[in-house]
Parts: sequence; C-alpha cells; structure tokens
Amino acid sequence: MKDFGRSDHPGVQAQLDRLAALSLPQGRLGLDTIRAMMARLGDPHKRLPPVFHVAGTNGKGSVCAFLRAMLEAEGYKVHTTTSPHLVRYNERIRIAGELISDEVLAAILEEVLDACEDLGPSFFEVTIAAAFLAFSRTPADACVVEVGMGGRFDATNVLEADVLAACGIATLGIDHERFLLAPEEGTPQEPMARIAFEKAGIAKPGVPLVTIAQPQLEIATIRAVAERVGAPVILAEPAPDLALALPGLHQRVNAGLAVAMLRAQNALPVSAEAIATGLMQARWPARLHMLAPGPLVGARPDARAVWLDGGHNPSAGAMLGAHFAGQKLHLVIGMIEGKDPAALTRPLAASLASITAVPVPAHECHPPEAFGPEAKPAPDVPVALAALPDDGLPVLIAGSLYLAGEVLRLNGEMPG
Repeated sequence: MKDFGRSDHPGVQAQLDRLAALSLPQGRLGLDTIRAMMARLGDPHKRLPPVFHVAGTNGKGSVCAFLRAMLEAEGYKVHTTTSPHLVRYNERIRIAGELISDEVLAAILEEVLDACEDLGPSFFEVTIAAAFLAFSRTPADACVVEVGMGGRFDATNVLEADVLAACGIATLGIDHERFLLAPEEGTPQEPMARIAFEKAGIAKPGVPLVTIAQPQLEIATIRAVAERVGAPVILAEPAPDLALALPGLHQRVNAGLAVAMLRAQNALPVSAEAIATGLMQARWPARLHMLAPGPLVGARPDARAVWLDGGHNPSAGAMLGAHFAGQKLHLVIGMIEGKDPAALTRPLAASLASITAVPVPAHECHPPEAFGPEAKPAPDVPVALAALPDDGLPVLIAGSLYLAGEVLRLNGEMPG
C-alpha cells in the first residue's frame, strides 16, 4: 500500500482520493507523459524563476534544505518541491517560502487532474505538474527542485536549460533497483555506473553540474554524460569550517554541495554572510533528527535522547553507523518489504543494546525475525519506547520515512 496522505480538508481529501486511484503503468519509462501534461497546462515549467535541480540517492533533501535556507537568508523568495511528505501532502510544495495552503492545493490538484487524468499519469507526475503550475503563478526569485527517483526519467527532468541555474548530484548508492537497474540497451552494465548514469541524466547544456566527490567509476560516468550534453562539471568540497544546523559529518558533504551550487551559478548573488546564516537555519525533519520534548518522548528535561532517521538503504546505514560509533543505543526499527534490514542493522551492530521491531503504518513490512534473533516485537512505537529499560541510553527510531512521519505526528512535531 502506498501512502498518499490524509487531510482534514475535504477539498484536499477529494483530490488525494483521485491521486490514490492512479497507478503507474508497469514498465513505463520516459518523459512523454509529463511533457504532454505540461503542454496541456500551458508549459508552466518554462515560466519559472532560476531553478536548482538536485539528484542523488541520499542527501538530496538535505541539500535542498540548505539551498533554500541560504537563498532565504539572502532575502530571496523560494519555491520548493521535495518528496516524500512525512505527515501532510502539503509538505511537497512550498510556494515563496510557505507550505501550500489547503485551498490552493485542492484547486491546483483538481485543475491538473481534470486536464490530464486521461493521459494515465502517475502520482508523482501529477504532483510535479501541480508544483510547477503553482510556482508559475506566484512571483519568486528561485526554485529548489528535488528529483524523486533517478534523474533521467524523473518527472522533474522536464525542466529545460533556460530555467536552470545549477544541477547537483549528492551521495550515490543502490536503491529503487527494480526501476533504476532495469536492463536497457546502451546503458552501463555495472550497477553503480548505471546509478550514476541515471542521476547524471539531469545534466543540461551549459548548466553547471555540481557533484560531491564520488568513486572513480561513478565520477567517470557523470563526466561522460555531462560531456555528451555540454554541461560543465564542478566538484564540491565538504564544508569543514562552517557551523551547521543539521548534525552528522555527512551533512558537511551535503552543505558543501549546496554551497558549491550557489557559487557555480550566475543568476542570484548570495553573500558569504547569507551562506553562513542559512547553514545554521536549515531544517530537514526525520534525518538524524533529535526529537523535541513532546507527547511521545516525554517532557522531562532529563529524558533520554531519542533520535529519528528515515534512512533505509546501505548509504543511510553507513551514515548512522558512523554517527553512533563508540556508543550504545536502543534501536526501534520498522522497514517496508523490499528493503534490506541488514542495510541498517549491520553497520549499527556494534552499537546496539537492543532491537525492537515495529510495524510501518499502512504498509507491508518486515517481521521482527528479519532484524535478527534478538529483535523483540512491539505493536507500535509508543509501546516500544515504554518497554525499554530505564538505563539512560539513547534511542534511534529508523528504517522508513513512513514510520518517521508517524513518529513526528505522535510527538506533535508537524513539519512546517
């Protein structure tokens, strides 16, 4: 089951119900449908302020958060579209700095679906069409656009060179194998080269393509794709000397990419002061996020630290293993079927004092035994937390962004 969100607003819920009825035709790849949708809607993607387009397996959402924060610190109005949402569908579309309102969201989804439903679009294609249509109607200075999956055939890749300020590629890893590694003539055969090939598919002629340092095979693939389309490649360095709001050494890599993207483009000047301020103001919930005092974790100032992370692939597991190295913690984990439990449990193994497996709401998920013989079951996160020993050790809740969204809702931390 997919999570299309629920809304207390009847107009939004009516459109979410229509979205839930959509299904991506099996095996369909390409940009023909999104291009046809854009044409019916008056090509809104051609009337956007300068766009920062970000791909990657891990970290692209954090890069988008840094970009938005730095641009806003300079005083710019910024449209943003990211995915997935954690609690409310509205989180996917931010207009001139503000989450899209229920009234505007209901109207824009209805307009897109009425115009394009017969084309058989996917959930994500409708979402991106709605975002670009909304962006085209409200003045702003910049857009930050996160790729949904891959890059070459992602709906966001309808964007053309004349609206792009810079493109970025964050950390690469194996994910969405069924789609991104599907056999196709003329594409690289080695899995990581193929991933890099797909992500680099966002490159456009004359638009700076900024990437973090990648392994040799991946960077060679990125350079080859960029050379074919005529995109200059820029290597970003981590941001070692700047204070960051988002914890974790990996965020220095993400921040470095965001800063390099701003410095590579010529559309919008951004001062060193705005860069420093933005890096300290960026917020990106459910990514190595320490939960605030609230209904789920309690309100005592001496309460144990409870961390939340939605990562679910080997790259995310490596990051978590590095962050928590040398300390013990309790892991509360829920992971949907099709993901590898060992992607998280293996790199965290030396830190684990206990493992408690919980369901992922509204999704088919792995049973407790998938996380090892010591894993204990719990019916939900509140019960799992209540059953932990009172030993003061920190807790990590991880394994799924869907689970992370439920945790934020239960703790009263609605992304805004």
